Amino acid sequence: MAAMTNDLESTPVAVLGLGAMGRALAAAFLRAGHPTTVWNRSPGKDGDLAAQGAVRAVSAAEAVRAADLVVVCVVDHDAAQSVIEASAGDLPGRVLVNLTSDTPERSRTTAAWANERGIDYLDGSIMVPIPVVGQPEALIFYSGPRAAYEKYEGALKSLGGRPAYLGEDQGLAAVYDLALLDFFYSGMAGLVHAFALAEADGVPAASLAPYLDTIAAILPPIAAGTAQDIDAGSYPGAAANLGMMAAGAGHVLEAAEHRGLDVSTLRSVKEIADRAIARGHAADSWASTIEVVRARSTS
Repeated sequence: MAAMTNDLESTPVAVLGLGAMGRALAAAFLRAGHPTTVWNRSPGKDGDLAAQGAVRAVSAAEAVRAADLVVVCVVDHDAAQSVIEASAGDLPGRVLVNLTSDTPERSRTTAAWANERGIDYLDGSIMVPIPVVGQPEALIFYSGPRAAYEKYEGALKSLGGRPAYLGEDQGLAAVYDLALLDFFYSGMAGLVHAFALAEADGVPAASLAPYLDTIAAILPPIAAGTAQDIDAGSYPGAAANLGMMAAGAGHVLEAAEHRGLDVSTLRSVKEIADRAIARGHAADSWASTIEVVRARSTS
């Protein structure tokens, strides 16, 4: 069994998977002074890490045997499963942290496999780009046994100064991950479409970009207020009602159509607002559209 450690000591760690993110994780552990063993399915990705003091392992099992804390970061949960199965006999007594992003269902399937074998398993999601890994502002979600998380919380803070423990359900990290990415990808689609709309009238993207901070700055309070309203099931629209905002969305849609742009995303936004209005939410806030979104997900 792996030796007991505490947050005041350096923790021997293993990083399995040395893609760009895996290498960043291993480098963060090394900078924090943790003895780090690394392994990758294909050779040749550990040169820089070895120069920084990492120990190369010839197999996943060898890497696991050298560590108390084992971190897996590969392309998906199928790949993660194949990696951890190769070292399953050496994992009990250690804490396994899977930072491979995937769906909550796959996270829970992997967790069930680990639980059946007496492996302390944490699922996690990295919410920052590679250059931010190891920095104080880096947010990483973790879910799984609280005792396992607390045992190595100090070591895990090496990967990011904003670790967030979400609860015992090992699918929760993926739930939070996908929800935030849902917001991000929708926002990126809107951003690119905004640039295309301006460009159609001869306005370069770089000319519009400096003014987007006005929109970005109001999002945090809007997010907090919308969350409160959704959780309460009340959607006061005195400040900005859905009927007014749907009309504004209609103007954007009309202009984009007139300029020959792809309007599939905009049309969906307008359709959801219109359906909520048809249900009697015209005087409510945009948060009321969740009633339509929920209805479709359960139909």
